[in-house]
Amino acid sequence: MKTDHPIYLFLSADPEAFRVLTGGLSLEGEYRFCSLTIKGLERGLDGIFEPEGHAGPVYVVEFLGQAAPAAWYNLLTKIGLYGEQFPERDVIGILVFLCERDAPHYPSRVGDAGSLVTGVALDCVLPGWLEREPENPFVAVFASLIIKDDAALRACAPALWRTVQTAQPAVRDVLGQVLEFWFFERFRGLTAKQIWAMLNLVTPIQETRAYQSIFAEGEAKGKVNTLIR
Repeated sequence: MKTDHPIYLFLSADPEAFRVLTGGLSLEGEYRFCSLTIKGLERGLDGIFEPEGHAGPVYVVEFLGQAAPAAWYNLLTKIGLYGEQFPERDVIGILVFLCERDAPHYPSRVGDAGSLVTGVALDCVLPGWLEREPENPFVAVFASLIIKDDAALRACAPALWRTVQTAQPAVRDVLGQVLEFWFFERFRGLTAKQIWAMLNLVTPIQETRAYQSIFAEGEAKGKVNTLIR
């Protein structure tokens, strides 16, 4: 199962998702989130925010679910290809990785002040979000990546689900799918029924969209990436 699916699903929900996932960077003005394939080279940009009706920067977001030494170069290549196709636009790259230890070492000057690309380690930024904004549904969806004690996570699971349900109707379903996904990943030794009981869901978990569109699909694809512990 690929962990990038819920990340890009999360980013598609609302600009607030971008703020949380990037550690506080806000989108100024209207933006359109999409995936894009650069013509001719078939190089895919899985997550991209393009300004709508203003000259703000384009943000190319890549998610790194496990260590990949060439990830910075891959992102720089995609930025270059996009910039070559749209030279009138300013492009900024953001590499999001689960663990700080997975950050690629080279090129060495990537991430410096004013750099073309920057990195965000979720194990570093998410705990701060949970402390500052525990009632934010865009933060609650990542609780299983933040709370390391299984018993503590089980105890607060129903409250997390209720927090997600406070989101605006337009994004509530997406956030619910992401929250469920991370619980599936964290408690892979439990049955679907047990996870359903943990979250105190009204709908049987096998019928939820997260189970069908993320979990079931991932089972067919193979082994899951390692999560933060």
